[in-house]
Amino acid sequence: MPYIQHLGPVAALIAGVLILIMPRLLNYIIALYLIVTGLVGLFGR
Repeated sequence: MPYIQHLGPVAALIAGVLILIMPRLLNYIIALYLIVTGLVGLFGR
């Protein structure tokens, strides 16, 4: 699945723009990233 390889950089770019616009989103974006990373690590392989 080659499109998954581009998901990380695109998500990081969107998150960076959102943090610049609304800095209070930083906590939620980090929490969501950690949850998704943990779930992918547990169930993705």
